[in-house]
Amino acid sequence: MAEEARRDTRRGTSMTGQQPAAVYTHGHQEAVLRSHRSRTAADSAAYLLPELRPGQALLDIGCGPGTITADLAELVGPQGRVVAVDTSAEVLAQAAEYVAGRGLSNVEFACADVHRLPYRDGEFDVVHAHQTLQHVTDPVGALREMRRVTAPGGVVAARDVDYATMTWYPETPSLERWLELYRQVARGNGGEPDAGRRLLAWAREAGFTEVEASATTWTFATPDRRAWWAAMWADRTTGTAFGRTAVERGLAEGEELERIADGWREWAAAGDGWFSMLHGEVLARG
Repeated sequence: MAEEARRDTRRGTSMTGQQPAAVYTHGHQEAVLRSHRSRTAADSAAYLLPELRPGQALLDIGCGPGTITADLAELVGPQGRVVAVDTSAEVLAQAAEYVAGRGLSNVEFACADVHRLPYRDGEFDVVHAHQTLQHVTDPVGALREMRRVTAPGGVVAARDVDYATMTWYPETPSLERWLELYRQVARGNGGEPDAGRRLLAWAREAGFTEVEASATTWTFATPDRRAWWAAMWADRTTGTAFGRTAVERGLAEGEELERIADGWREWAAAGDGWFSMLHGEVLARG
């Protein structure tokens, strides 16, 4: 019964009557933001780019440090309008600084929860969420809210990784444990780490009448990319909200997290190391 009271994702509210919330499993520590600052619209929103036109109004949900936001703002041009929202005021300040450094003046920032967007019906031509729906307690309700603020003829775009698709070589037991632990923590937070495969179903349940689904992958197989990816996840395991939450819930001890971090470094040092993951994507209309 406790699990039922925690959330009911089909209805969009908990059975206690409380509104759903988003819990960001990674947190906003530097190890996380270091990864997010590397993202671009080209590598993280390519499926959306053909839909963008100068002059559009675009809402970017879960914008993080703003690198994708800035790319999207350039594409809708100075006559367009971009609103970037996140739940963290601190990360929004970083995003605003980054966007200003790019010389862009068509972006505004606000703290907002995707379950309760403070915008009018039909206010935006494009609503975009990258790696956001996996962290929310009610992804269907979030998509309904995204649909509400999208203008007739507009598009909702969402892209999320699917953790169950993560695969690597050589086999490294510590990484197996890392993946198991991450999925436990994420689901304990009310999220769904295997979100990528569910986006099509969620969008259809949210009421969209036209949904185009696709998928792309990220691969880390060169020495530089392996080293970057492994160092980032080693730091995330021991120094971010993910690892701290695992310890607080009794899912792991600090020594085990250190062994997992060492496992990432061991994998990166393998000359034939390879890591890949799938991201689900949807363009939803109607």
